[in-house]
Amino acid sequence: MWLQHHLYVSSLLTSPMVDLDTGAVIAHPAVVDSAGVLRAAPLPMVLELPIRVVLSGAGALAPLHEALRRAGRHPREAILLLTGAAHEQDRPLLRAGLDGLRTIGYLLGFADIGSGGAALDLLTETSPYLLALGPELVARIPADHRATAVARAVVSLSRGIGAHVLAPGVEREPQVAVVRGLGVRLAQGPLLAPGPDGEVRVPLPVTDESPATVMLGPRVQELLIPAVTLPEAARAEEAVAAFGHEPTITSVILVDDFQRPKGSLDRSRFLLSFAARYGHALHGAKPARRLADRPRTVPRTTPAVAAMQAAGRDAARVYDDLVVTDELNRCLGIVRVSDLIRQVTTIRS
Repeated sequence: MWLQHHLYVSSLLTSPMVDLDTGAVIAHPAVVDSAGVLRAAPLPMVLELPIRVVLSGAGALAPLHEALRRAGRHPREAILLLTGAAHEQDRPLLRAGLDGLRTIGYLLGFADIGSGGAALDLLTETSPYLLALGPELVARIPADHRATAVARAVVSLSRGIGAHVLAPGVEREPQVAVVRGLGVRLAQGPLLAPGPDGEVRVPLPVTDESPATVMLGPRVQELLIPAVTLPEAARAEEAVAAFGHEPTITSVILVDDFQRPKGSLDRSRFLLSFAARYGHALHGAKPARRLADRPRTVPRTTPAVAAMQAAGRDAARVYDDLVVTDELNRCLGIVRVSDLIRQVTTIRS
């Protein structure tokens, strides 16, 4: 019964978390039923967690861990949205508690940013994964320019600390247009609730067909091809088998349990390691990540020209595949530099 009283799902978390660019559902609200049992869809779940519970110590969080275990879920599949405020004297204890939750695998966020909730300097100290705007703030957009200015400031802060921004309680299309324009890519609310057919419909953005935008080329998501992925703990011989399965494979991407890219194996360089004498004996049974490069990632909304510039920053890896990621840094696929070159050449010819 502890979960029922301390981990609750408010009216703001009754709809899925949606990617405004694609309409894809990123996460679902978790529901704690009358028996205190945690229920959620297979996607990552969002749970509200009062800061006072974190301040109560590890024992107070034990029911949360047990509920996840009983539901067959791992902490890395949960986003904990922290609610309430912390007094100055409580901050050391709060930071220690959040560090413990992060070490276990939870993704951490803060609610009501811009209209209460945690202080901004606390956000910079704790490196959250997600910042949720205050619903009262979102409700005033776009009619109140002051609310829009606050949301813009939160987006700027989130970029500085590497966090994602969520706009909760979205009810009207003009709200979607404004927050999307500010750089917010995650939202939830009545407007984005699934229809009778279970599909989420997101209002389309206004297409920018100005000459300057056209000259940047298509976004990399339009050039996306499926990536060949292996778990980050895979052995090198497994990667060799993946390359051997299909000669057109140019890279293998090593991903974690969340499908986030952790390493990139370029076909030529990787197989060259095995071509040398005793190559298989030296590398075959060992982790493939020993031979992996850091993945070169680009958000899926990156224009082709900008992606080419990113590819050219490392002269030794100019033609390595780029890994295309979504707003949660998950691997969506790859884009080949040769495809980027063809696209840019076409629009400029």
